[in-house]
Amino acid sequence: MTSASYPSATSDSGTDIDLTRSNQVQARLHDLVPGGAHTYARGSDQYPEHMAPVLERGRGARVWDVDGNEYVEYGMGLRSVTLGHAYEPVDAAVRDVVGRGVNFSRPHRLELAAAEDFLGLVPGADMVKFCKNGSDATTAALKLARAATGRDMVAIADQPFFSTDDWFIGRTAMNAGIPDAVRQATARFTYNDLDSLRALFDAHPGRIAAVFMEAATALGDPAPGFLEGVRELCTAQGAVLVFDEMITGFRWSAHGAQGVYGVTPDLSTWGKAMGNGFPVSALAGRRELMELGGLRTDAERVFLLSTTHGPETVGLTAFRAVVEAYRRDDPVATMRRQGARLAAAVNEVVAAAGLAEHVDVAGHPACLVFRTRDAQGAPSQGMRTVFLAELLRRGVLGQSFVISAAHTDDDVEQTVAAVAGALPAYERALTDGVDTVLEGRPVAPALRAHAAPRRL
Repeated sequence: MTSASYPSATSDSGTDIDLTRSNQVQARLHDLVPGGAHTYARGSDQYPEHMAPVLERGRGARVWDVDGNEYVEYGMGLRSVTLGHAYEPVDAAVRDVVGRGVNFSRPHRLELAAAEDFLGLVPGADMVKFCKNGSDATTAALKLARAATGRDMVAIADQPFFSTDDWFIGRTAMNAGIPDAVRQATARFTYNDLDSLRALFDAHPGRIAAVFMEAATALGDPAPGFLEGVRELCTAQGAVLVFDEMITGFRWSAHGAQGVYGVTPDLSTWGKAMGNGFPVSALAGRRELMELGGLRTDAERVFLLSTTHGPETVGLTAFRAVVEAYRRDDPVATMRRQGARLAAAVNEVVAAAGLAEHVDVAGHPACLVFRTRDAQGAPSQGMRTVFLAELLRRGVLGQSFVISAAHTDDDVEQTVAAVAGALPAYERALTDGVDTVLEGRPVAPALRAHAAPRRL
C-alpha cells in the first residue's frame, strides 16, 4: 500500500451536514429517556455537540440517519455486529422462525441445538446457559463462584467494563446508589502484571471467590506466560477464573480468546457478536460449577439464570445462523485483513502530515481504536471531539475504528480519505486551540460522576 493510493492531508473540503431532524429527535429522547439513549456509550455526550446522528437503517457497513445522511459506520453496534448490518442469511433464518412463535412455557428444541452448537465451539466448557445481556451472564458467573467457594470478594482486571451490576459499577466513577460494603468487595489488579494479582490474594487471604478478566483487549495481548500464570494462581488459591469473552468472542475467534491463547477458564461469559446484533448472551463453564444452578447437585442451589426472554427463538436462531456463517466463511480473517489495511493506511496519511505524535490508530485489527493527543502529547477529549466532528462531516461515523467483515475496500478508502481531510482542522486545533475549531463542548467519559461537563 503506497501513500499515492490515498489523498494527501491537504484537503479541508468537509461539508457541514444537516442534522436538523436528528437533533429534534435527540432532544425529545432526552425528555423521555434518561440520558437520551438506552446505553451510555450511545449517548449524545459521546459525540460532538449537536452532531449526534439518530439512525434510521443500516446495511453492510453503512448506516443512514433520520436526515438522510449516509455514513461508513465503525463500532458496529458496540462491537456486536461482525457480519454486517441486515446480513441476509441471519435475517432469513430469523424471518423463518418468527412466524412460528418466539416464546413458550417449555423449552424449545432450539435450546438443545443452540447449546450443542455453542459447546462445539468452546471445548473447554461442559454446559451453557443463554440469556439476553452480558451483565446478567457476568453477575451469574460471580454468584456461582461465591457459592462454590464460600467467599465474598472478586478480583477484576483494570479493564473498561464487565457489568452494569453493583459489584463492578461500584468501582467506577459512576457509583451513586451503591453501598460502600459492596464496593469494598471488589478489588482491582493490573492486566499483564501477575504480581499485582498475587498481591491481592496475599492481602485478602481466603476471601477472593473469582478473578474476572478479558484474556486480551484491543490494545493489550497477554504477555508470555501471563494467562498461564493467572490460571495456575487461581487453581492454587481455590478461586474461580472467569474470562469475559464479550468482545473477543467471534472477533478474535469463534472459539474466543481462550481458543487463541490455549488457556481454559473455569467459566466464560459471551454476548455481542454471537448474535450479529440480535440479543443473545451466554454463561458457560465446567459442569461441577454450572450444575450448582441445576438439579444434579446435593449442594445448596444457586439461582443462576432464569430469564423470560433468555431462550426465545429469535436470539437462538440468530446465534445458530452466525455459527453457520463462521463455518461457511472466515469473517475473522476478513476483519483482520481489512482492519490491518485500515490502520496502516490511516497511520500513513497521518505520518505524511507530520501528526503521528498526536493521532494514530492502534489495537487488534478487528478491534481498532484511534488515539487523539493534544499539543503536549497528552490524551485529549477536546482533540477527540475535533476528530469525530471532522469525520462525521466526511461521512464516517464511529467512536472507534472497530470494523466488521462487511467493510469493503471502498469503505476503507472513504475512511482514509476522511481522515486525510480531517487533519488540517486537527492541526489548527493543535496550534490555535480546540476552541478555535470546535463548536460546542468536548465529549466526556461515559462513566463519570456528574453530568457536567455535558449537563443539559
